[in-house]
Parts: sequence; structure tokens; C-alpha cells
Amino acid sequence: MTDATASNRLAETTSPYLQQHATNPVDWWPWCEEALDLAREQDKPILLSIGYSACHWCHVMAHESFEDPDTAAVMNRLFVNIKVDREERPDLDRIYQTAHQLLARRPGGWPLTVFLTPEDQKPFFAGTYFPKAQRHGLPAFTQLLASIERAYREQGDAIRQQNDSLMEALASLEPEADAAVPDTGPLEGARRQLAAGFDAERGGFGSAPKFPHPTNLELLLRHWAATAADGNPDEQALHMARFTLERMVRGGMNDQLAGGFCRYSVDDHWMIPHFEKMLYDNGPLLALCCDAWQITGERVFRDAAAATADWAMAEMQSPEGGYYSSLDADSEGEEGRFYVWDKDEIAALLEPDELAFMTPVFGLDRPPNFEGRWHLHQYCTPEEVAAAQGLDAAGAGALLASAKAKLLAARAKRVRPDRDDKVLTSWNALMIKGMARAARTLDRPDLLDSADRALDFIHTRLWHEGRLLATYKDGKAHLNAYLDDHALLLDALLELLQVRWRRTDLDWAVALAEVLLAQFFDAEQGAFFFTAADHEALISRPKPLGDESIPSGNGVAAHALQRLGHLLGEPRYLEAAAATLRFAAEPMRRVPYAHATLLAALDEYHTPPETIVIRAEPPALGSWQAAAQQGYQPRRLVLAIPSTAPSLPGNLGAMAPGETGGLAYRCRGTHCEPPVTSLAALTGA
Repeated sequence: MTDATASNRLAETTSPYLQQHATNPVDWWPWCEEALDLAREQDKPILLSIGYSACHWCHVMAHESFEDPDTAAVMNRLFVNIKVDREERPDLDRIYQTAHQLLARRPGGWPLTVFLTPEDQKPFFAGTYFPKAQRHGLPAFTQLLASIERAYREQGDAIRQQNDSLMEALASLEPEADAAVPDTGPLEGARRQLAAGFDAERGGFGSAPKFPHPTNLELLLRHWAATAADGNPDEQALHMARFTLERMVRGGMNDQLAGGFCRYSVDDHWMIPHFEKMLYDNGPLLALCCDAWQITGERVFRDAAAATADWAMAEMQSPEGGYYSSLDADSEGEEGRFYVWDKDEIAALLEPDELAFMTPVFGLDRPPNFEGRWHLHQYCTPEEVAAAQGLDAAGAGALLASAKAKLLAARAKRVRPDRDDKVLTSWNALMIKGMARAARTLDRPDLLDSADRALDFIHTRLWHEGRLLATYKDGKAHLNAYLDDHALLLDALLELLQVRWRRTDLDWAVALAEVLLAQFFDAEQGAFFFTAADHEALISRPKPLGDESIPSGNGVAAHALQRLGHLLGEPRYLEAAAATLRFAAEPMRRVPYAHATLLAALDEYHTPPETIVIRAEPPALGSWQAAAQQGYQPRRLVLAIPSTAPSLPGNLGAMAPGETGGLAYRCRGTHCEPPVTSLAALTGA
């Protein structure tokens, strides 16, 4: 392909990231059998490039190399070039990121650049970003291409030996299952590891770059709740989670004007983010802010939850109902340009009293914090500034609200960052869960409506003949769904069932659980594969255990199946969860903080969740449900089922409504108490 204005094969894909490369002079292929066959037929190594649409360095490499006709000519002559969106194909990304770490002996990232042998797609060289010209100790990309192709031609035996060793190394990464589920030691181990890495001055763990890691913060909150229930609350665990989340909320990682969290902070102070906004961060952080609000009653967390939810509905929810994937970090070719300010621009927009209040809050009287401009970050809390200026809470709140509204209106006129508008099942599940939690804790019916619209969209567009699909865009749903899609959606359904009863949702949860067991579960060794049994055969079929940018699919599956198993009295679900914990025993003991989601399942294995099933009619149904859900109760599952709901499955079938009024059934594990007949008896009042 020589005409840079022509479209290559990527123009026909559903991925916005691949479509960004549709006019490259590179003769790109999507990952498909036709491309793999071509590489074998021509005996050309495969250049596999993996990235995503909101990735800054992906854009840089594309502009420098993939848009350059001379570089493209070298790529086209020497390789079969395949471009992959890691968000649509996390199976490929997971395999080749792991291979990169083994080959390069350092962490990977995006863009990921991997060279594969054509006959079997095994990687023999891997890197990330490569510059067009030699710099930063990296070779020029075209020099690298020539060297790689020459090595493939001249060092075939050495490459085959290396590939054999690599495959052995990939296989060795899988742990040996223990004979028994671990005790609670890993839970205490994770708490110690997090405490050892805690930044007491600025919040977070370790040093920059600082990522939100909501699963670790949730683990600390669960730990505090468990110790509080035992009468000896671990206040330090609560402080580490609360302080870290507050620093994120008040920092530049949180959009101080419109809500929504960015990917991570590039500094230790949570001041300057990498400006991309990902749906998968915002769903868990929304739920976490709701939890912190329930525990502390501090308005900062309620406001952050409300702002995040409002942002998701306004900017990330499609008219069809599903949530979009991400917002780019760049606009007009510059990272963060949409979000940062000149001080004079702010002064011209605000009244003097608004500016006087905003200046100390956001440090406008301090040196600029981002390339000569200001990115809004709370140096002082609004409450501190109000006290210093003699303002009451209402007056300070009004000034802050009016100033933010004016800045938002001005910002809305700027060129917006691009939005990746594909709908991913797993990421939608994370936001559905966050919205459901927010609807319940903030008493916001509009958030429940948003979650239901997204859920109904997935059911209509991405659930076909009893199987789940992974991605949707422009009317097309495709790609077999992965472990994360099934596990996270099952978890989201259980969260939604705590907000309102829908029998179809319970039936869907059971159907997802059955697919997990039939297609993903390893009945011999335990745990769940990332891909289904009938998925395309790849060089490896991993069973990922640790939390990464999203919670571990194995951890979520174990946690959700345990809850569903106790709810319905289904031993197959409970055994699958236990087998997963046995398989993950050694990694949980060795690096417990990296397996927080599995540890939540381990916690509920040893202390089964308390299940409260309420059978009544409105208005009693709602008042009993609200009473049962008061406060932060992470080990409690509450379902409010109308008395008229017929023929319930499993254990629920025995929880009949009362003849003259409501009944509440309280169970823990396999033990159930006699039903109570009054709200006072339910709450212990």
C-alpha cells in the first residue's frame, strides 16, 4: 500500500483504535486466519502491534513511524503486519505481554511491539515503543526491523530453541494447586504489605507513578469492617484507605470540574494525571467512594461519587444504553490540553469573590503545575478556605458551584479529546456495579435507571443463544467473551439484585454461572481459564489470578459464585470457588496484596456472607430493605423479593412470604435462622 489516503483493512473493523490506523501506508491486517495464513505462505515473520485508542505513546509511535511512507515500506516488505486493540483482544494482549516480560526481563506496556514466527505465532523478540530515529538508548525503528528480519532468516535454530524455552517458561508460571484452601493468613499478609508501602504523607502505596488500585483500598475497608465487627477496629487500615481515596478525590487525577477519574498520577502528590479517562477505573472508584461515604459520612466522598456517576451518564453512556470505553488523553495533539488553564483566562471568567475563593483552593497563587499552566488540584479544602475567609458553608458552596459552572461552560467550547465509543461487556459490568451501589447508597433512582439501561443493552445486543459476546460498536457485536466478561457481569447482577428485584436478572446470573463452569473452569486443577473451551486456539491458555487494571476474573468468579452458591444452595458453585482458592493458594501467600479480589473470596470462604431475604409487599418491602442495608456491610447480601414473586429457584423457594405480613430470612453459609416478622426484630431495635 503506497497511497497514504487509501484505507487499509482496518477500516472495516469495529475498533476505534484500529480505525485510527486505517489510512496508514502500512499494509495492516487485523488478527485473523487470513493474515496468519499469509505469513505462513510467504514465510514472513509477523509484526504484531498492540495498543488502544487512549494510549498517548501509541499515538506517538503511529505518527512517527506508521504514518511515515518510508517506514511503512520497510514494514510491508519484510513483515506481515497485524494491529490489535488490546481492549477487544485482551487474550492476545495478556499472552504477549507476559512473553515480553520473559523475553525482555522488564515490564511491558503499550504500544507493545512483538515479532512472531509465522508457522506458530510464537514471539522471538518483543519491545514497546520504538522511536523513528535512534534516541534514549533505543534503536531507530527501521534499523530494528532490518535486524529482526535478518535474525529470523539467519538464526532459525536459535529462535526455535528460544521459543521452546519460552513455552516452558509460560507453562511454569501456573502454580501447583494446594490440597486445601489457605487459612486467613494471606489476609493479614496483604494488610502488612500495604502498610509497609503506604505513603503516610501523600496517600497511596509506593512512589510515582501512582495508580488507584481500588481493589486494595476495598480490601482495607473490608478488613476494617471485619475487625470492627469483632470489637477491635483496625483504624490504621481505615485511615490508609480513606486518606488515599481522599487524596485522589481532591487531586488532579479527579476532574475537579466535571467528575470522572483519570488513569493514574505521574507524581507522588496525585496532582498531574495521565489524562486518559477509562471506564474500568471509574466504575470501581464510584463504588469505593460510596463505601467511604457510608463509613465516614464525609461529604467529599458523596460528592465525588455523585460527580463520577453524573459524568458517566453525561459523557460515557450511549443513546442505546451501553457505556463507552474511554476518553483520550490528548486533544489538538497535546496531552491534557482540554483540562489545563491559564490563570488570566480563569480571572477573566470569574467574579472577584469567586476568584478569591478559587485561588487558594486550587493553588492559582502558586507556580504553574503543568507545562506553564494550571491543572486544577485542591491544595486546600473548600472548608479550610471558607473558614479562613469567614464564609459559612452555604456561601462557600455557592461560590464554588458558580465558579465551576463558568469554567465548565468555557471548557465545553474547547476541542474535546476523542472518545472510544465501543462498548465492552466487562467494563460495562464494572460501571453497572458502581452505578447500582451509588443508586442504593445515594438514593438516586436515576442511577439505577442508567445501570438498568446498560444491563438491558448487554442482554439485548451481547447475549446471543446462551453465550456472551465481548464488544459492540456501530450495530455489530462480536468476539467470544472472556472470563472477565462473565465473572464481572455475574457480580454486577448480584449488586443490582440488592437494589431491586428482577427475576430475569437472577435467571441470567445462573446462566452465566453455568457458562463459567462449562466453558472456563478447569475441573482437574481448579480455577478458570481466561478463554472459553471453544475459543480460538492460541499459544497459551492462561488462568490469571492477580488484580491488574481491572479486578482478577478468577477472584471475581470465586467471590460471585460463592455468594450465588450460598443464596441458592448450589454446591457446584461453592466447590468451583473453593477449587479456585486452592489453585491460587501459593500466589496468595507469596504476594497477597496483588490478589486482593481473591482475598475477598477467601475471606467469605472462611466467614460466609450473611444473606437476608425479605418477602413483603410495598411499602414494607422498601423500608425493610433500607433498614437491612444501613451502614457499610461488605459481608452482607440483601434481597427484597415481593411476596407475589412465584416459584423461586433453589433455597429461595423455601423462603415463602408470610400470610399476614412481611418475613425476613437471615442465613449465614448453610445455617438459617427462623424468619422474623417485624422490622424491629430484623434490625434488633
